[in-house]
Amino acid sequence: MDTNDTQSLRINERSKDEALAKDRSDPTGQRMTTDQGIGIEHTDDSLRVGTRGPTLLEDFHFREKLTRFDHERIPERVVHARGSAAHGYFQVYESQAEYTKARFLQDPSVKTPVFVRFSTVAGSRGSADTVRDVRGFAVKFYTEEGNFDLVGNNIPVFFIQDGIKFPDVVHAVKPEPHHEMPQAASAHDSFWDFVSLVPETAHMIMWVMSDRALPRSYRMMEGFGVHTFRLVNAKGVSRFVKFHWKPLLGVHSLVWEESQKLAGKDPDYHRRDLWEAIEAGDYPEYELGVQIIEESDVEKLGIELLDPTKIVPEELVPVRRIGKLTLNRNPTNFFAETEQVAFCVANVVPGIDFTDDPLMQARLFSYLDTQLSRLGGPNFAEIPINRPLAPVHNHQQDGIKRHTIDVGRANYHPNSLSGGCPMLSAASNGGFTHFPAKVTGEKTRARSESFSDHFSQAGLFFRSMSKPEKEHIIAALLFELGKVERKEIRQRVVERILARIDGELAIPVAEGLGLPAPKLSVVKGNIEKSPALSIENTRKSSIKTRRIAALVAEGVEVSEVEAARAALEKEGAKLLVIAKHLGTVKGAGGKVEVDKSALTTASLEYDAVFIPGGSASVAVLKKDGDALHFVQEAYRHCKAIAATKEGAELLEACGISASAPGIVVNQEGAGSNAFAATFVSAIAQHRHWDRADRHTIPA
Repeated sequence: MDTNDTQSLRINERSKDEALAKDRSDPTGQRMTTDQGIGIEHTDDSLRVGTRGPTLLEDFHFREKLTRFDHERIPERVVHARGSAAHGYFQVYESQAEYTKARFLQDPSVKTPVFVRFSTVAGSRGSADTVRDVRGFAVKFYTEEGNFDLVGNNIPVFFIQDGIKFPDVVHAVKPEPHHEMPQAASAHDSFWDFVSLVPETAHMIMWVMSDRALPRSYRMMEGFGVHTFRLVNAKGVSRFVKFHWKPLLGVHSLVWEESQKLAGKDPDYHRRDLWEAIEAGDYPEYELGVQIIEESDVEKLGIELLDPTKIVPEELVPVRRIGKLTLNRNPTNFFAETEQVAFCVANVVPGIDFTDDPLMQARLFSYLDTQLSRLGGPNFAEIPINRPLAPVHNHQQDGIKRHTIDVGRANYHPNSLSGGCPMLSAASNGGFTHFPAKVTGEKTRARSESFSDHFSQAGLFFRSMSKPEKEHIIAALLFELGKVERKEIRQRVVERILARIDGELAIPVAEGLGLPAPKLSVVKGNIEKSPALSIENTRKSSIKTRRIAALVAEGVEVSEVEAARAALEKEGAKLLVIAKHLGTVKGAGGKVEVDKSALTTASLEYDAVFIPGGSASVAVLKKDGDALHFVQEAYRHCKAIAATKEGAELLEACGISASAPGIVVNQEGAGSNAFAATFVSAIAQHRHWDRADRHTIPA
């Protein structure tokens, strides 16, 4: 690499978009051609002998068109196959030079382009978005010094400690090989058989059985780097770091019943939500947080930082927010960008380095290796979405799908024919140097004793949950294990795993599975609870980008709809009018435009429900089974519901008390300040779990 290349490179928010522009093809106003540029006169009929005769082999257009179609699919990812992505930028708040020499973390005025891909892990490309699963949160930074890939998840720990077990856990959670079922689900024998025999999975199981595995949207979930990395500054001082992404909209989840129904109603729910939010200008934002740990403080923590099944509780090491990620542009083409993007844990820039985490070490190899099969060879970095903004010069050559045309005679180092070029980069001039960590020891296939505690943090997670969150974990385990056919597997999970996490968890699960109460041997650590782990303790003050359904029929009081719309839009939310038909609905005081037909939508797709006044409208809705179901289902899922004037009668018809938690009734109308403030507050709470009668609602 030329020593001056990266020094002279200056990037901005649009740099990657500008780099991609030359590879885009816009057909507007263009004539159709073959891949060789030959004009096509007809593309509806193949060349044949007579109108009913055989097709001729000489039809090169027919052969090219079919050949390209036959080969347009590439192997899907083994894991994280189902994904959606967006472009954006990252901007650091203030220089982090004290901790790292990574250039993109130095200058607050620089907007580093990024491409972010969200995904589910277990399912195929055609599976549903809302399944119970880990979510990928992979960020590619196109920095001045090359690409940095922070390849993480929405859960900060993983199932296994050593990467050699990665094929085992993936094989176990994937559809069972004899009948290829179930798709995108862990509720089957092979997965829980693995869990019951591998106790290091205990902590991850708590997260996956929690509401964290059912995000409301990609815009409302946290992200984590999972592993412990190193930050290295210009003086060569190393510190350990854990990376976090904190969504500015807060952390919110679906409920399990919603997730299941949405998989049928709209399997693209998360993908659609991300795309539509960006198109509407509601750009997803996340703050990058770091937990920085001095090497001298590691022993004081009492936590094995190289163990990917462990977290560092925020109460011990607070998360410091150092910058913001903004996603503001959708991909131009799904295949070219979202499907072909290749992330690799090994893609780091000077100032960021690895640790000896045995799962990380495996990922350093595996991510690069898998792209060779998926993207057809070693030149996948030349695909436009993967190509760095930093200039690339080396002696790699040839291979399938090579785009670069190398100039010169010397393809080796050292050389004199090309004047020694490309020259090496000294560390002082941007060259990457690995941190000289001391490593000693004998070759062995064994783990450190410090990796042996599999249960204390699993218990910490469970005990940190609110009462509803604990109930959801128990219910999730009953669902998952209830799908397991073999009793001995169910029994092993309860006795070997759950009984060592917490009695409040193990006993009700055993009872629900018809098993005897297990003998408890709970393992506890130094920390009893970590409030930061509970979604219920996260920020709940904003309703920005929330979707509120307004149910209307002929005779609705239009002023109520418009007053509610104004109040909600003022807070950044969106009111969508739902009626039996599209077009407009006549009401008192004019007409209201319908946004969604009741035939094509459901309460599952909204964060709250509003029932405006209008005696004629409410009379129609009270006789409409679909409208009653809509309201009852939203109530059952603990969403905020508001009614003004005659709208309260629909609540009564649904068997819903006006005094129930999260129910807002106001006879003064939607224009009153009291109504707006109370309804906004109820929506911001996201769920009202303290509805004691919600399970009696027939929805």
